[in-house]
This record gives sequence, structure tokens and C-alpha cells, in this order.
Amino acid sequence: MVTLPGDGERATTAGDAMAVVDARGIVTGWSEGARLLTGYAAQEITGRPVAELIDGGADTAWRELRESGGAVVAVRLRDGRRTELALRVCPLRSDDGEPGGYVITAAPDDGSRALGELAFRQSSMSMSIFDTEQRYLRMNDTACRIMDQAEAEVLGRFFPDTVENAEHSRGFLRHLRKVVETGRPVHYESWTRAPSGTRMHAWNTEMWPLRDPSGQLLGVALAAFDSSEQHLARQRLALLNKAATSIGTRLDVIHTARELAELAVPQLADFASVDLLDSVLEGEEPAAGPVVGDLQLRRVAHHSRTAGVPEAAIDLGAADVYPPASPPARALATGVAVLTRTGEADLDTWLARHDDRAAKLRESDNREFSLMAVPLVARGTTLGVAVLVRLLTLRSPDPFDQDDVSLARELASRAAVCVDNARRYTREHTTALALQRSLLPQVVAGQAAVEFASRYLPALSRAGVGGDWFDVIPLSGTRVALVVGDVVGHGIHASVTMGRLRTAVWTLADVDLPPDELLTHLDDLVGHLAADESGMGGEIGATCLYALYDPVARRCTIASAGHPPPAVLYPDGAVEVVGVSSGPVLGVGGLPFESTELDLPEGAVLALYTDGLIEARDLDVDAGTAALCAALTAPARNLEDACDNVLGALLPERPADDVALLLARTRALDTAQVAVWDLPADPAVVATARQYATERLTDWGLDEAAFVTELVVSELVTNAIRYGGAPIQLRLIRDRTLICEVSDASSTSPHLRRARTYDEGGRGLLLVAQLTDRWGTRPTGTGKTIWAEQPLPVQ
Repeated sequence: MVTLPGDGERATTAGDAMAVVDARGIVTGWSEGARLLTGYAAQEITGRPVAELIDGGADTAWRELRESGGAVVAVRLRDGRRTELALRVCPLRSDDGEPGGYVITAAPDDGSRALGELAFRQSSMSMSIFDTEQRYLRMNDTACRIMDQAEAEVLGRFFPDTVENAEHSRGFLRHLRKVVETGRPVHYESWTRAPSGTRMHAWNTEMWPLRDPSGQLLGVALAAFDSSEQHLARQRLALLNKAATSIGTRLDVIHTARELAELAVPQLADFASVDLLDSVLEGEEPAAGPVVGDLQLRRVAHHSRTAGVPEAAIDLGAADVYPPASPPARALATGVAVLTRTGEADLDTWLARHDDRAAKLRESDNREFSLMAVPLVARGTTLGVAVLVRLLTLRSPDPFDQDDVSLARELASRAAVCVDNARRYTREHTTALALQRSLLPQVVAGQAAVEFASRYLPALSRAGVGGDWFDVIPLSGTRVALVVGDVVGHGIHASVTMGRLRTAVWTLADVDLPPDELLTHLDDLVGHLAADESGMGGEIGATCLYALYDPVARRCTIASAGHPPPAVLYPDGAVEVVGVSSGPVLGVGGLPFESTELDLPEGAVLALYTDGLIEARDLDVDAGTAALCAALTAPARNLEDACDNVLGALLPERPADDVALLLARTRALDTAQVAVWDLPADPAVVATARQYATERLTDWGLDEAAFVTELVVSELVTNAIRYGGAPIQLRLIRDRTLICEVSDASSTSPHLRRARTYDEGGRGLLLVAQLTDRWGTRPTGTGKTIWAEQPLPVQ
């Protein structure tokens, strides 16, 4: 505010003083504010040269003022006094773009306005003023530098006509118009190139309306701050935050390398590749520290802005040798990132000596690029190298800088830890899987009770291989035991526990215990194992289902320790889930197990499985069991196809838990293959038993086996009469072997002993053991059965 001459009580603003001058410098308009400021009335000054008002009346001073657009000049007032005024000169454009006149605004210079003008001019922020039609009225020095144009070149021009960047023009113009339309300030953020350059910048722009004292809108002022550094810093932090969730999502070396390459492009580079040592891919332990000399690395991942990855000179899965002078080899030798670009000797020499890379460079439209090789090092172990390439073009001319190197190091460090974790997991997973497969049945001894097929699928899980297992155990009397189990937990510990339980089941099955008794002994064993490992923090839990099938009686006896019940597909196509009385999980102890018996016709298919099968795809147990039953009824040429049908229906993808599946189709021995005689407990019946056996062997055409069979029958029947007692039964079975069984009422099992020279007995079982392939004893409901097997004569 200033005090006007002749009216000390009245004040006005700079915006009140205005004069209009034509192209010749003649005053054609004079405002009331100009009269109050200078004392001249409009009729006194209109038609006179404006230069007469300037102290000294020099045309040179007017010309300089007009060309500079504004200055502080000395003006003669009407009363003769001299005063300093800050004058602003704005040209008025004619239709042909030439100045058709000028608008001069003035205010007395009390020092503060000069300082304000200097602050506007010298501000580090870009500042401009537009009229309501988006035409330039003012620009400070920073805005002129960004626009690469002098203020006089743009004053009075429509903003879009002053820039070449159409995208920037549309957004900027839209916000200018919004301020005019709404009369409200606007905060505008953009990421674009400066009108005068090619480099991308982040702009924080504040636009606000300019009003006169009456409130009338005169124009729009703006201040734009170049926040590129802050914007790039936020981008780097966002990229690192994204890396924390997108790198290492799976314990897979190649997948993790692919995640790194895809994250780096396009946020950091135009092309990225990841090469690893072969030892890392194989799960082995690489050498610690830097790697020197010629390096063979294998390409595991690459990614590009351009579809098809045309920049890649190495195919995925292929190996390449990097000489010591190449950037990747230098990065691995020094353990620090290597930054280079085309035109530097090391990079050009390497490219020239590599035919494939040189050919790719010749084919490329962009032959100038910046390259960064970052080593992948985790826990002091070198794993490989990531190579990032940024193409240098007119639109993106900036090579990698140290900020980019720091960001790439952070990404590579995070990825290296994830790759190393995946490598360690691969090694442990491979070891556990190999151990588990070695413990699972490889070749099952010949038996006639069932035809079977099986599947085992390890889990696709971070926890590693589980403890699912199955077994087919041939037993005496042509019977067979079908076993399936699941150890709680994953990894090597679960595999080792599974192997111990499988060995225990084989041992208990060899004793020929009934299923419920076998699980009771197995439960005690798991309890002892858990007690032994409790001091080391280990826990053991397992489920198991044991099914014993007799093809002579065509009966199956099943006992379960917390395991899912089996399903049966009958020859007529009906499917039934066996109502097994499920006992506690192994290791609980103190609770009984119960056996369930059912008759199975020849050709029935018994399905045993672990819970990973029926609980796949987030199904509940009932839905999974129903899906299993439906899959069993699907047409199949054989059991192998039936296994595929079940897995295809219930496991469309790799399971999250281990899955074991065992399908067994029952067979039955014809009555003509079995001969049974009940014998009294009379020593005289031994000769009769031998005669029965000889006659049956003749009927079967096995006369060559009569001699050995008579000796075996004689010895076993004699022992049963002497030590066992009635009821006594002799049974001959002709299957893949000739089986002789003698049952008695005693539960005492015989054993071999070495008879002395003068002993009259004690040589019978030794003789049986020498003449037959196998012999043994098993308990029965009324006593025991002693059996012996001998090979059939060659036909």
C-alpha cells in the first residue's frame, strides 16, 4: 500500500495504476489508479508519448523498459516531484502475432516490491502467471531455463503453443482451466519430461487464482517444484518393498531367479539376466568366497521390455564361459558390482570376442547401452551373477548411476539369500526323497493273493518330503499283508521314522501276528522312540492301517491306528468304504485296537491311501472320500490306469501333502489247489497222513516232491501229536510253491536246536529246515500252525 500525492488519507494497490500504450508509444488509455498515483488526469496524458513521463523523457529509456518487460524507473509526477516506480510492460498481440500495443502497470518502489520482484525472478522453483485464457503474463528465470525460452518470447502466448510435449501440455492445461473454472487452488503432481529436455522429472505444482481487491479473477499463478530425487527415492523404496513379497515366494532356485529378473524390468533396466553356477542348481555347496578365472555359468532366467527377449544371446538352460576380463567375471572375482557402458574398452572387447553377443548388438537398433553386473552372494557363498542392461536413447539417455547400483545390490542381496535357501532346500529335499524312495518297496516277492499297483507323490511343500509309506508283505499260507502309513511331519526326520516303522512292521508281520496285535506292538515301539527323542525336542506320531488277506478263505482282516478307512470296489461295480474301527494314533499308548473282518470275492479291488489324497484341493474328508469312490468306478484297463484315474480326479495339481495310494485286486485259490485233513492225536495216524499227502501229490502231478513232502509231513504231524494235542489238521496248498501246514492246540512255538550225538530226538525241525526253502510258525485262535514251503518240481 502507498500514499498517493495530494490525498494522504487514501491508499491504493499496484494493480490500480494501469496505462495502455499503442505500438508507437502513445498513451491511449489511463486508469483512475494511474491518475491517483501520478496526479495526471486522463485528458492531460492521453495522446502524449509515454517517454515524456519518464524522468529525462528519453526514448531510449522507454525502449529498454519495453524490451526488458519491466524495471524500476524514475517518473516525474504532475506536481514536479520525482519518484521511483516498478513498471511492468505486457505486450498486446495483434492477429498476426506482432505487438499491437502495451499494458503498463506501476507501483511506487518502497524497497519491498523490488525485493519481491527479485524473489520471484531468482526463485529456485519454476513460477509463472497466466491470464484466464491460459496465456503467459509472467515467467521467472527458473521457468525460462526449464522452457529454454526467454520470457519475452512467450508473454501473451497460449500455453500449448509454447511446448512440444503434447502429453505434458494436456495435463498442465487441464489443471490451469480447472483453477479458472472453480476458483480454487489445485495441487498437481506429474512424472514427465521437461518441455526443453528428454530426461524424466517429477513435478509438484501448486496453482492458485489471482484476484483483484474486488474479488474479480485476473489469472492463475503457479509454482512448480522439481521433486525428481524424492520421487526416485520413493520408487526405490517401493521396489524394495515389492521385492520383499515377490522374490522367494517358492523354494525353487530357477523360480527365484526368474522373480528377480521380472522385478528388475522395467523398473530398473530394459533387460535383465541371471546366471548361476551349476553346483547351485544341483543343490551342492559352492566354494566360499569370490570365484576367479574362466567361469562357466548357466542361464536360468532373463526378461526384457521387448517380447521374445531379443537381447538374449544365451538360451535358457544353456551354459556360457565368461573370461576374467568380462564384467560378470569381474563382479564374481571382486564381490562388488561392476558398472560399464558401450565405448569402454572392457565391455567392447568382451562383446567383440563373443560372436553371439556381437551379432545381437549388430542386429539391435539401440547399440548404446549401460550395463551393470551384480554378484549374487549369500552367507559368504558366491552363487552367480545378475546382469542389468539399460538402453541409451534420446528419450532415455541416462546411464546407470550409483543410486541404481545401490538399489541393484539390495535386490541382488535379497534374491541371493532366497536362492541359497532354495538351494539348501533342494539338497535336503533330494536327500529326503532319495532316502524315502530307498525305504519304500522296490520289488515285491512273488505272491498269488493279490495283483497290485501303487503311486507315491512327494509334496510340493516348503516343509519337504513327508513320511507317507505303503507295503505289500507276503505271508505264509499264500496270505498277504497290505500296509499303508503316514508319519507326522516332513523332512529327513520323517523319512527316517518311516523307515524304522516299516522295518518294525516287516518284523512283526514275519511273526504272523493278527492285525490288532501287530498295531499294539507297533504302538509300543512308537512310544519308546518318542521317549528316546523327547530329550532332543523331537516328537513322533504316525497313523497306520494293516490289512491281512487270505486267498484260501477269501477273507480280509483290517485294523487301523488313526488312519483313513479303505474303500472296496466290488466286481459288480459297487463301491463301499469299509467301516473300520479306528484306533488311536500310534504313540498314544494305553488304548486298544480292534480288527474288522470282511469277505472279499475274487476280483474285488481294495484301495488303501493316505490322507493327502482325500484332503487335497481343500476338500473335507467326506467330500474327498466320495470323490475317491467315484474315481474308482471309472473305466480302467488295469490297476495302473485305475491309479491314474484316482490321482487325475483328486489331484489336478501337485499335492500340498505327500500322497500314497495302493490298489490291490484280490485273487482266490481254487478248492482243487488246497487239501485239508483233520487228524486224531494218535501216533498211528502219522503213516496215514503220509499216505494222504502222497496221493494228493500224485493227483497234482507232483510225484517228484513226494519224498521230501512225506518227511516233512511225518515230522510235523509227529511233533503236533507229541507236543501239541488235538485238534490237529494237515493242509497242503499248491500255489507258486508247495506249502505244508500242520496245526495243533498248543500255543508254544517250536525252535531249532542242535542235538547231541546220543540224543534220540531234536533233529526233526533241523531236517525240515534243510529240506525246504522256508519254514515257520504262526499263532491261531486255538493254538498254532507250523508251515514249510518247498519249490515245485520243474515241469
